[in-house]
Amino acid sequence: MAEAGHRALDIAVASLALVVLAPLMALITVAIRLDSKGPAIFRQRRVGRGRCEFTVFKFRSMRSGADPAKHREYVTALISGATAEAGGASGDLYKLTVDSRITRVGRWIRDWSLDELPQLLNVLAGDMSIVGPRPAIPYEVEQYPKWYLRRFDVKPGLTGFWQVNGRNQRTYEEMVRLDLEYVEHRSLGLDISIIARTPLTVLRRKGVS
Repeated sequence: MAEAGHRALDIAVASLALVVLAPLMALITVAIRLDSKGPAIFRQRRVGRGRCEFTVFKFRSMRSGADPAKHREYVTALISGATAEAGGASGDLYKLTVDSRITRVGRWIRDWSLDELPQLLNVLAGDMSIVGPRPAIPYEVEQYPKWYLRRFDVKPGLTGFWQVNGRNQRTYEEMVRLDLEYVEHRSLGLDISIIARTPLTVLRRKGVS
């Protein structure tokens, strides 16, 4: 019964968000295509509930054909705690401060977390929830100690407990611990609270409020 409630919330929020944000998403699509060659939507394999892989959708923020080796090196350093050697993060645990692969429009949509909006389609498809742990890349999971794997007891989310609790001030391990705290205490009330806090968190991170 609880899962049905979570699914109903996901469908309601994702459907409403897609309708309200459709004009913005159309503008982002045009801006990406004008700024650099390649498709507006980027597809990538991620690991979801039960460690099953799925294809995640994002607005493309990098040049087409960008080599993922730099990000893989960075994520490996994050998991080991050696982020200084990896180049640091800018507003997000997973985003490199200096990365020549990122386009001009890509940097802007990343700063405002707008690159994640196409994942509303993943929510409607049932691969993701509005709230949950961040969907991990397979090469991240290869580095995980066993206790990290409890993150995959629930669907990954578009937003989550760690995002609204000091997103860019956390180590990777602290992020995982917050994810596991969410898994342990997951409820509709907690989801609604996280959804309500997410816009303000993004604005505060950008110094708007």
